Amino acid sequence: MRNKNKTLATWLTFLGGPLGLHRFYLKGFGDLLGWLLPIPTALGLYGIERVQQLGQDDHWSWLLIPLLGFTIAGCALMAIIYGLMTPEKWNARFNPQLDPDAAPGHTNWLTVFGIAAALMIGTAVLMASLAFSFQRYFEYQIEEARKISQ
Repeated sequence: MRNKNKTLATWLTFLGGPLGLHRFYLKGFGDLLGWLLPIPTALGLYGIERVQQLGQDDHWSWLLIPLLGFTIAGCALMAIIYGLMTPEKWNARFNPQLDPDAAPGHTNWLTVFGIAAALMIGTAVLMASLAFSFQRYFEYQIEEARKISQ
């Protein structure tokens, strides 16, 4: 059984989380959520493709694009959670065969940079997803109100 490194898990969660890479690293290829994570990622990418082809008035893209944003933001949040875990908690959860204070659970500068990057990018993506969703929703409501009033 291989030891799970907290720094590597933090970066895998941040960079490859929407594809489930961190789940496969931490829990193995039998993890169902790891196999399901690429679905909202692919749907969100399809929403972006629809906007490029059909324009911003495409209703399906309004629903699909935020899936990508929320998946990225959720994975960034998990990267922060993993990075901030104490060595004792990390090793108890992912390296139970090791001492609670073993090296794979320690935080170093690469872990801190991963946490900071996940915080910055995750927050920006979450805010952009929320802004896009609400903007398109309210524009749709205004268009429907105009139709009713005419």
